[in-house]
Amino acid sequence: MAMDAERRQAELIAQFSAQAAALSSAPQLAALVLEATSHPALFAFSELLTLPALSKLTGTQYASSLDLLRLFAYGTLNDYKSNSGFLPALLPDQVRKLKQLSVLTLAESTKILPYDQLMQELDVSNVRELEDFLINECMYSGIVRGKLDQLRRCFEVQFAAGRDLTPDQLKNMIETLSDWLGTSDRLLHQIQEKIKWADTMSEVNKKHQKEFEDRVEEAKKSIKLNNLSRQTLTYGGMTSFSLNLEE
Repeated sequence: MAMDAERRQAELIAQFSAQAAALSSAPQLAALVLEATSHPALFAFSELLTLPALSKLTGTQYASSLDLLRLFAYGTLNDYKSNSGFLPALLPDQVRKLKQLSVLTLAESTKILPYDQLMQELDVSNVRELEDFLINECMYSGIVRGKLDQLRRCFEVQFAAGRDLTPDQLKNMIETLSDWLGTSDRLLHQIQEKIKWADTMSEVNKKHQKEFEDRVEEAKKSIKLNNLSRQTLTYGGMTSFSLNLEE
């Protein structure tokens, strides 16, 4: 299910990227941004932000469309309301999409989302409307899975699709992965040193064991020789004694 959703996202991004590359005018590109941010199955936008074609919006009267695309990549409905004076008006499909993205953002920080917080963030006036939105627009669309707890007045998140990483988040992730890689390399080196030490100690132990076994064999041989010498002396004395008796 998750793999299908990821594949669908990749297909849509490729589709909109190809369309953007074929467009040359700012009005056309702004219309493409409107289409992308309204699409019911597209929830990732950072790759579109990096398209060279969309840079043509910068400095034009449609530059706010680029800001809107950036908001859909990283922001929430509250972010839009705080900056609505500088952004294009939203269509109903865009409002719904931004509410869905807001739920994903909340789910990143906690898996228990109180109804009161959700109603405030999503600009919803009652519990019935909130639950209908969570069921119909979030769970049925596959972007989240969870349980509606009416008694505790909260939504328990069991799964939530990831959102685009902001440049700062991406930088922190790269640093974290780099630190992890460095730690892993050091740990691997320590393990290799331990293995080398263990192999050396094994060889030393084998050598000591061989020396001990050799000493044991030498001792056994020495004991056998001493026993043979004693037996020879004993038999020799008896023979001598017999000869004397005969004389």
